[in-house]
Amino acid sequence: MRKLVLQIQMSVDGFIADNNGRSGWMLWNWGEVWGWDKALQQYHIDLSASVDCVVLSRKMAEEGFIRHWKSVAEANNDQARFAASITAAHKVVFTNTLKQSVWENTVLAKGDLTYEINNLKAQTGRNIIAYGGASFASALVQANLVDEFHLVINPALVGQGLSVFNTIPTIHMLSLIDSKAYPCGVVVTTYAAKR
Repeated sequence: MRKLVLQIQMSVDGFIADNNGRSGWMLWNWGEVWGWDKALQQYHIDLSASVDCVVLSRKMAEEGFIRHWKSVAEANNDQARFAASITAAHKVVFTNTLKQSVWENTVLAKGDLTYEINNLKAQTGRNIIAYGGASFASALVQANLVDEFHLVINPALVGQGLSVFNTIPTIHMLSLIDSKAYPCGVVVTTYAAKR
């Protein structure tokens, strides 16, 4: 069975954005200059190459995630290899409001989150990666759907803001897979969900 991987950038104190939704404190967040060192970039490229399906929140899709990475894939820069994997992957946008997909290689999921994700996991293929804001990521965690957590921890303290984990009603036990510090100051910690 395929795994659902949640990769999320956060601060040392566990926030993915400040109270106003800003994340300028991240060393890299979709900008033209890939502010990560080469080893961290390669981790990101390898992770995106290990999946063939991307699940997204409607909000992230409408904010330009799909369009952005398609244009980056067509450019000849450091991010193109990562972007090519994201662009080639089948994408599933979770929505209750959109009537049809306006993006290439993308379908809409309108059913129950648990049913839809488990249906994707049961299909043949490589792993699935989830990208989204706090509420979408939190819904995946609350439903116990995430198999691996890839926490990209930026060297910043935010103090207050949006958290993925502050609404979890029960304890979720995790097993450490790996933790690696990179020269730019980011630490990537990977956990498997204990079931």
